[in-house]
Amino acid sequence: MVVEELRKILGPDKVLVDEASRRGKRRDFWVLSQLADVNGIREPLPACVVRPEELSDVVTVVNVCRAARAPLVPYGLGSGVCGGVLASEHTVVLDMGGMSRVRELDEHNLVATFDAGVRGSDAESALAARGLTLGHYPQSIGISSVGGWIATRAAGQFSTAYGCIEDIVFALEAVLPNGDVVETRRTPRASAGPDLRHVLLGSEGTLGVVTGVALSVRRAPERRLGAAFYLPSMDAGFEIQREILQRGLEPPVLRQYDTIESDRMFSKYSRSGDCLLVLVHEGAGAKVEAEAALIEEIARRGKGEPAPPEAAEHWLSERNHVPSFEQFFVNGVVLDTIEIAATWDKIGGIYRAALASLAEVPGMLTASAHSSHAYRSGLNLYFTFAACPPERSDMKATYLECWRRVMRATVDGGGGIAHHHGIGRIRREWLRSELGDGGVTLLRTMKRALDPENFMNPGALILEEGTHDD
Repeated sequence: MVVEELRKILGPDKVLVDEASRRGKRRDFWVLSQLADVNGIREPLPACVVRPEELSDVVTVVNVCRAARAPLVPYGLGSGVCGGVLASEHTVVLDMGGMSRVRELDEHNLVATFDAGVRGSDAESALAARGLTLGHYPQSIGISSVGGWIATRAAGQFSTAYGCIEDIVFALEAVLPNGDVVETRRTPRASAGPDLRHVLLGSEGTLGVVTGVALSVRRAPERRLGAAFYLPSMDAGFEIQREILQRGLEPPVLRQYDTIESDRMFSKYSRSGDCLLVLVHEGAGAKVEAEAALIEEIARRGKGEPAPPEAAEHWLSERNHVPSFEQFFVNGVVLDTIEIAATWDKIGGIYRAALASLAEVPGMLTASAHSSHAYRSGLNLYFTFAACPPERSDMKATYLECWRRVMRATVDGGGGIAHHHGIGRIRREWLRSELGDGGVTLLRTMKRALDPENFMNPGALILEEGTHDD
C-alpha cells in the first residue's frame, strides 16, 4: 500500500520497484553485507527505491512512511562501511542521488550550497573551476555525497588544517520525521540556543533527512609541498606530531604509518625497521616554506630523519584508491579497517594493546595501524586487519571478534570508539562506553521526541531500549 501511495503521488518514474534498483540500494559497503553477497546469502530487498528530485518529494515520502509506519532509510551514494544502510523487505529506500544540483557558489562570502545528493568530487570540481576548494577530501570523495558527510560526521584527509565536516558546514536544510522542514540560519556564528546543525551531524538518517548543505569553502592554495620522515618508533612519531600541533603549526596532512604499513604502502621509500611520517603543506608560498622548515626542525629533534619527499607525492597520487575486498572474501580472507581516536597520553597504549589482542585471533595474517588525523589534544588511529580462519564458515565470527578486540582495547585504554565512519550497526553495542548512561538516555529521548514511530532508519546508530550493549 505504501508503494502504491508513493507511486500515485510522485509518479512511477520516481518510485522504482524493479529488482535491480532494489538490490543495488539495499545496503552500503559494510563488510558483513558484502560477505553475505559473496557467500550467496539472499538478504531481503526493500519494498521500493524512491528517487526524489526536490525538497517537496522528500516531504511527501517522509509523511507517507510515517503515516504507514513503514521503515524509511535515507541513501546517499552507499559508501558507508559500518552498516548504516541495511534495508528490510518492508523498507522504503530514499535514494538522494536524484537531488544533485549545485544551488549556489557565493565567491564573496565563500559559501557553496548543494543538494544533499551531490557527489563530493562533483562539488570539488565545481569549486575548482572558480579557484576555490572545499578542503574536505575523504578517501571516498568520488563515491560519497555531501549529505552523507553530514549524516556520518565525516573527516577529510586534509583535516589537520581545514577541519572535519562539523568545522566546514555553514548551514543545513533537512526534513524532520514529522514532515517539517528546518533550515538553519546562514551566519558565521550564532549564540541562539543549541546549534541545531549538530542534531543532524552524525545522526545517520535516524533523526531526519538532510536535503541541502551549505559549506564554508576556501580559496585554492597558492602552493603545495610534500615531506616525509623516517621514525625510530610509533611513540617517537606520536611525540613529533604532538609537538607540531601544540606549537600551532597546521600542515593539512599528517599521516604516520607503522613498520608494516610503511613497507606495504611505501615499498619504494620505506626503510627496514622504521615507521614513516608523511606530510603535505599547503597555502601561501611563504607560509609553506616557513612551516616546512619548522616541522623539519621539530622532527629532527624528535629523532626523525628526512625521507624522500616523493613518498608524499606517492600518497597524493594513490590516496583515493578504494580497494575491493571481494576477492579476499572469495579466498576465505576477512579484513577491514577500524578508526578510533584518543588523547596523546593514551594513544600509544591503545595502539599496542589492540595489535597484541588482534595477534591472538586464530588465522590472523596481519594487523597494523596508521594515524591520519591529528589535533592539539590527540589523534586518530586507523587499524587494518586481515585474517583467514581455519573454516570458511568462521569468517563472520572472526570478523566480529577482531572488531570486538579493537573496541575493547580502545574502551579500556580510554579512547573514543569512532572517529569518522560513524556507528551504523557494527559499533552500536559500544555506544554506551562512548556516551555513558546519561548520554544514551539523552539520545534515545531525542529519538523518541523526533521520531515516536521509530520509522527513520531503525536499527542504525541506536540500540532499542532493553537491548544489551557494552
